[in-house]
Amino acid sequence: MSKFNKIEDHYWRNIATRTVLSIITIAVIIVFLPRSLDKPFHYEEDQVWRYPTLNAQFDFPVFKTDEAIKAERDSIIRQYQPYFNYQDDVEQRQIARFREQFKNGIPGLKGDWVNYIAARLHVLYQQGIIDPTAESQLESKGETALRVVVGKEAEAVPTDSMLTTINAYERLFMDPRLGPNRTLLQSCNLNEYIEANLIYDKDRNEAEESDLLNTVTPASGLVQQGERIIDNGTIVDAYKVRVLNSYEKALAQHNAGSNEITSTLIGQIIIVSILVVLFTLYLALFRKDYFVKPRNITMLYVMIVIFPILTSLMILYNKFSVYLIPYAMAPIFIRVFMDSRTAFITHVTTILVSALAVKYQYEFIIVQLVGGLIAIYSLRELSKRSQIFLTAILVTLGESAVYLGLQLILTDSLTKLDSTMYYHLAVNGFFLLFAYPLMLVIEKTFGFVSTVTLFELSNTNNPLLRQLSQVAPGTFQHSITVGNLASEIANKIGAKAQLVRTGALYHDIGKMTNPAFFTENQAGFNPHDKLTEKESAAIIISHVTEGLKLADKYNLPRVIKDFIATHHGEGLTKYFYIKYKNAHPDEDVDPAPFRYPGPNPFTREQAILMMSDTVEAASRSLKEFTEESISNLVNKLIDKQVAEGFFRDCPITFRDITTAKQVLIERLKSIYHTRIQYPKLNTEVDDKK
Repeated sequence: MSKFNKIEDHYWRNIATRTVLSIITIAVIIVFLPRSLDKPFHYEEDQVWRYPTLNAQFDFPVFKTDEAIKAERDSIIRQYQPYFNYQDDVEQRQIARFREQFKNGIPGLKGDWVNYIAARLHVLYQQGIIDPTAESQLESKGETALRVVVGKEAEAVPTDSMLTTINAYERLFMDPRLGPNRTLLQSCNLNEYIEANLIYDKDRNEAEESDLLNTVTPASGLVQQGERIIDNGTIVDAYKVRVLNSYEKALAQHNAGSNEITSTLIGQIIIVSILVVLFTLYLALFRKDYFVKPRNITMLYVMIVIFPILTSLMILYNKFSVYLIPYAMAPIFIRVFMDSRTAFITHVTTILVSALAVKYQYEFIIVQLVGGLIAIYSLRELSKRSQIFLTAILVTLGESAVYLGLQLILTDSLTKLDSTMYYHLAVNGFFLLFAYPLMLVIEKTFGFVSTVTLFELSNTNNPLLRQLSQVAPGTFQHSITVGNLASEIANKIGAKAQLVRTGALYHDIGKMTNPAFFTENQAGFNPHDKLTEKESAAIIISHVTEGLKLADKYNLPRVIKDFIATHHGEGLTKYFYIKYKNAHPDEDVDPAPFRYPGPNPFTREQAILMMSDTVEAASRSLKEFTEESISNLVNKLIDKQVAEGFFRDCPITFRDITTAKQVLIERLKSIYHTRIQYPKLNTEVDDKK
């Protein structure tokens, strides 16, 4: 039974799978989509209001700008005089300690120095002493005065008249009597008797500052319901910007009710459901083969989900611009691993869903669609790193040009253009460069094989290919020739040339197990002469199974293993089968021991390899290499493969097969250097003359 028939047999299961995929995708996207947009309009200062005349739907205040509010608050803070509590017990306590410590006098000094120093300490305490930390805070805030609270009264005192504990100590020795005796008095540790007596009143200051700051109102006016906000064609000046910003804030608060949220949610569900269902229908109608490839379908729906989620998170936290997100990366991956049409449809779906979360949908959709199209057109096949770099540059230039065009439509002067967006688009282009290393992650996660990987595998210095060239040199040369033939056919019919070339290099690696049993590796001696037909057939057939074992050992991709398994399909080892039948004419011969395990080719590339492999091997048996003999051989072999149903399960057309025949004939003629036959000289005519 063919694969297409198997798909039809599982019709209802496929319907259920598609339904579940769609529901999960819709649910995940809806969960992350924001329920309200901050700005329903796109406007900038000194630009023309392009929307219809706007009237207020309700009363709302005109809010001040953040800068204006900050300036008012800063002004209040600058004029504010902090409160310090005067504590007279500090002076009494410290002077009493001093007198007690030096009641017998100052060592080394004669006279009444104790009372004199106590009097000087009293003068310092009366002037006011504050902590050095408090002084630093006053200086940092630019305070010029403070309020000293004594009892129930507060007196404003200039800050420069206050002493710190350090300054008070130095001021003590500025006295004419104490200064000359400083060296002797330092042993008395007079700094221990100097303590701050003006204490910062934290609670009172915080309360006073809070009350003063609360006097700053966020609004400076009121717009009443029905009042005209702005007319169509009016220049948006600074005041209009404030009014419009205020209206949008009020509108967001007004729409924050449960009814509005429910309405928004229902609208999002409708739009997202339609877009996801349309995407699923596209796959079901035009790329139903993807549904039998879990890796393909998983990647497609992951791409549709991940970018709207990133967009919603960017809008929700309002940290960065959504234009920093490299949306063009999705079509790049899908173009490289799948096809361009699916890449475009996926990109369109992703952008339309993401647009539900952004503020300015119109410009967002246009810019991102252009970027995605450029990415698809510029990166047809990824084979080298420079292609990603070129694509990133082209996407950046294309998106910038489109955004410039949109700006020119909305403004009347080049001097009013917003340059910030171009920096965002440049960063977006830089992020696109990460598509190359991420390609490896995509490959490993979803099991794809990129062209870059195929190039790496087709390197003849690859350990497995190098071993093949050493152990079975004839098979190695045969594989190279088959690869050249197959890739030429693939180029002509629009198949994947690099894929079939790489598959051709590995399709016969199983021959390394018994290389001498294959004619291309023999040098006069044929070991099959000592074996029965069934034994020989078993060895020949085993190169497929042995090849698959080696492929598993060396971790070759699934797509390469498929070439090994299908290059003979379910065909017979006809040489030994026919030989056995001729030797046993009376026996009803079972073909099973002579049949390859298969399966038959199920892709165009596999069919191409089968045709190229068969023709190249058979061409070596030709006795003469003429255009006629080569043409007859190619047509005979391929027509027989078609008749036996080898290509029944793959999407190759008769036109493709005809093209393949023509390519094989022309290339084999070039390989074997066929020439025209020169006419023979008619000697009889010459004799008569």
